[in-house]
Order: sequence, then C-alpha cells, then structure tokens
Amino acid sequence: MINDDFASDLAELTSAEEFLDYFGIAFDPAVVQVNRLHILQRFHDYLAQISAAPAATQYADCLQRAYQDFLTSDAVTEKVFRVFHLHQPRSVAVPLSALTQQVSHAPTL
Repeated sequence: MINDDFASDLAELTSAEEFLDYFGIAFDPAVVQVNRLHILQRFHDYLAQISAAPAATQYADCLQRAYQDFLTSDAVTEKVFRVFHLHQPRSVAVPLSALTQQVSHAPTL
C-alpha cells in the first residue's frame, strides 16, 4: 500500500519525464518525446495488472518496463491505444450504374 506522501507526490507529476525523474530512471529524451503518451499508458496498464495495491517499488518497476518497451519497439508495433486495434479500412466497390440511376423522391399526389 502506498502512503499519503507518495500518493501526493504522484498526483503532482504531469509528464512522462517527471515520472521517470521521480523514480530515478535514466532515459533518452528523444525516445520519451516521441512516445510519452504511450509510455504513460503502458505504465498505467502494467499497474492495473497488479492484483493488490502496488507498492512504491512496483510503480518504479512498471514504469521501467513501460519505458523499456519503447526503447526496443515503437508505438505502431506495441499498439498501446485502442486506435491501433481497429480494423483496417476496406475497399468498397460501387457500380457506376448505381451512381447514375436517378431516384425520384418527389411526393406522389
């Protein structure tokens, strides 16, 4: 279980860089700049997999794992966000005759 001071510290952190600095994790700014939202989402996902309330050390471990994921991979490969799981666009064929047909929508009297 986390203490109130730790929870308060976490509540004040606003960026991936601040989280990484807080937990003392060395990072490449170029990697974080491109993947900051993905890293934070993966961090959140890893924390959610812990059945009990995570300890402070588990927070650091989860953040380290999340950052490592993007050192060796990229956002498209990792598919952190739902948008990456949506179906690929499909091609739809519409016959020319369907486009050239006139449909009367005039009311009948």
